[in-house]
Formats: sequence, C-alpha cells, structure tokens
Amino acid sequence: MDKPSHLSVVVDLSPSQWHLCGQSSNSHPLPLSAFLSQLLAFLNAHIACNDENTLSVYGALPGKSILLYSSATAVPEEFTGPADPNTYRPFEVLDSTMMNSISDRVEALTDLEQEPPIGLVGALTKSLCYINRMSNASSTSTAAGGVQGPVVLPDPRILVVSVSPDESSSYIPIMNSIFSAQKLKVTIDVCKLYGPESVFLQQAAHLTGGSYIYLERPDALLQYLTMAFLPPPAVRQLLSVPTQDKVDFRAACFCHKNIVDIGFVCSVCLSIFCQPVPVCSTCRTKFPIKTLQRLNASKPAAPAPRTPAPTPPATSLPRSQSIGTPRSSMGNGLVAPSPSRNGTSLPPR
Repeated sequence: MDKPSHLSVVVDLSPSQWHLCGQSSNSHPLPLSAFLSQLLAFLNAHIACNDENTLSVYGALPGKSILLYSSATAVPEEFTGPADPNTYRPFEVLDSTMMNSISDRVEALTDLEQEPPIGLVGALTKSLCYINRMSNASSTSTAAGGVQGPVVLPDPRILVVSVSPDESSSYIPIMNSIFSAQKLKVTIDVCKLYGPESVFLQQAAHLTGGSYIYLERPDALLQYLTMAFLPPPAVRQLLSVPTQDKVDFRAACFCHKNIVDIGFVCSVCLSIFCQPVPVCSTCRTKFPIKTLQRLNASKPAAPAPRTPAPTPPATSLPRSQSIGTPRSSMGNGLVAPSPSRNGTSLPPR
C-alpha cells in the first residue's frame, strides 16, 4: 500500500434495527457495543496501513446524518497535552471522538411512536461532497506549488455498513448518488449485517465496482472487514475479493414509490411508472391514446382467486362419487411486456 487511500464510512445507527440485531433469539447476535468495538479496530487498521491515509466517518441516524470523525479536522484540546506512552495518539483521538459523538447523538434521540426513516442518503451525499472537496483542495495545492505532471489524489472509497431495509422513497436520491460516485471514480462497498437484502445498495456496489457482502456471521464482523474491505481498490485487483452472485436490478416507480418487477418507462425522461399514465409527472409529456390502450392491453391479467367448493355432508354423496377441485379461471391470454435488464419494460415507439 504505497499510495495513500481515503476511506469514508457510513454507519447505520438505527436504534430499532440494532435492537433486533442484538437479540439473543438470532443465531449469531451482534449488539451495538460489540459492533462499535470491531468497527474501531478496523478503522485503526486503516490508519496504521499508511501515515498518509485519511478517514471520515458519518452516522446515519433516524431522520438525519452527522459527521462523527474526520482526519482533516484539528485535534481536540483534551488531546494536546502529554501523550500516554502506552497509547498511539491517532488511535486514541479516533476512538474517543467517535464514541463521544455517538453517545451524545443517541442520548439526544427522543422516544417517538414511529421511527423516522434512516438518513442514509444524507450521509452518502455528505461523504461524496467531502471527497469532492478534498480532491479539489489537492488539485489547488498542487497547482499552487508549481508541481508538474498528473495530480496524485488519495484513492477514495466509501464503505456503507447497513442494518436497515430499503426505503422506496429514497430510490431517486440514491441513484443520483451512484451517478455522482461514478463521475468522481469513487468505489462504494456495502456490508449488510442484518435484515433483508438491500436492492439499492446492491446496485450501488455493482455500478461503482465495489463489493456487496451479506454477512452470514455478523459476530465475525472484524474478519470480514479486514479481509474484504481493508485493501484499497488498487490492491484488490491482486486479491480474491468476494463478489456478488446476483444483482437485483429492480427499480422503484415514481408514482407510488414501490419496487416493481415490470414497469413502464417514459421515452423522454426515463421515469418509471407501475402503470401506464396519460401524462408523465416528471417531464409533462403527453402520450397518445392508442399507445395507452395498447399498454393497458399488454398488462398481465391477474388470475382469478381460487374459490374452494363447499364440502357437503358425507351422507349426501355415494361412496363411488368424489368431489373434484374446481378449475381456476384463466387470464385473457394477453402477453405481458418483456422486462428489460433493470426490471422495467420500455414503452413502444
């Protein structure tokens, strides 16, 4: 690891999900305290790999996102005194700053009947802005110093540690973040600890060249982090990093924010709808009546529910007669539109 590397970590701090993840009823429970201790060990390992490595940690809380630690900020005053000879100063600053920030933010959370959606999009956007600002600062300092040749920037990447399920309403902001990461050449890695598979984070890791790993043993988190996410993208080309077996390319419709298997795409702005609409709600494009009729006719017909036949008394039927299962009504035989790669169907030209 000769080149310096920048790592931005987005930590999911949903209280309800961490309560479920740490329950003893799980086969391999992982409480929040054990998670933080293993995460701090991984962050310290990243700092120890190279003196020039930089780090930023963002916390995704219910309804908001905050910066927990940044290596670019000044050292707090309580760490300016004599150093402990048995403690490495960068490790002490990182551990104390993160734990104090998390404890203050968690204690400030009020008891609500319904927990707001997790601020994952805000934390992801802030980490991208941090990387962009750091890259521009490096370019400016290099140009001011009169150094000729290409600008050598830290190898930026983002690691998302998630325990919450997907929010359908955050599909568009997450896709915008993915496109921004592609433009900045930022790799997004995802470590899924608990809950169902994340469709949106799978796409983020796949489109940016990162790794998506769903942990079968959350209690062995430190081993996964060290072996899969500690090496920077430049070194991973020489290693056998776990990859995704399959990627779910389903999208969320723009009208109801639901994840759909088959959708209808506007031919002008590429907005996705779960059913044909006369006017696109995004670009206000009006579609011909004949096109709408053809799209409505191509929708797959839902099969009629199977109605079980009432069972008569045993004395009302002879022994040689049996009750057959009624045949369910079939659909109208119309062909459904073929889904494209991302799970949506394109409208006819």
